[in-house]
Amino acid sequence: MIKKILLAFVVLFIIIQFFRPAKNISGDTTYDISTLYHVPENVNTLLKRSCNDCHSNMTQYPWYAHIQPVGWWLNNHIEEGKRHFNVNTFASYPAAMQKKRLEDCMEQLEHDEMPLGSYTLIHTYARLSEADKQILHEWCSATIDTIKSRFPPDSLVLKKRNRD
Repeated sequence: MIKKILLAFVVLFIIIQFFRPAKNISGDTTYDISTLYHVPENVNTLLKRSCNDCHSNMTQYPWYAHIQPVGWWLNNHIEEGKRHFNVNTFASYPAAMQKKRLEDCMEQLEHDEMPLGSYTLIHTYARLSEADKQILHEWCSATIDTIKSRFPPDSLVLKKRNRD
C-alpha cells in the first residue's frame, strides 16, 4: 500500500513539472521609473541587487524555480511584488499612486519588511544594510519631493473607491 502511495506521489510530481508559470522576463522598460525620475547609480545597483527580482519585469530565476511547486510559489511572490511596486511600469501610474508607492516603500524599509526574509534566507547578497536602507529611503523621499513639485497637491491625493 505504501509503495502505491509513494508511486502516486512520484507520478504526480512528474506530471506537475509540465505545468509551469510564465516567466517574468519581458524586459519591457517603456514605463520605467528612470524615464521620469533620476535614479542614481548607487540606487540602481541596490534595486538590481535586492528588489528587481520581484519588483520589475526582469526576474533572474534561480535553478530551483524550474521545479514545481516551487516555481508556482515563486511566481506568486513575483506577481504580488509587481502588483505593489514595479520599477518598470512606475511611469504609467498616476502621480498620486507614484507618491503612494514610494511612501509604502519607505515604510517597508523602516519596518525591515523588504526584501522578504524568505528571499534573503537563500539570497544573502540581497540583504540591505542600514546604510543601503538609508540610501533607498532618501531616494524615495527625494523622488516624492520631485513629484510634489511637478503636480498640483489635489492630484496627489488618492481617490477612495466606492465599494457598493
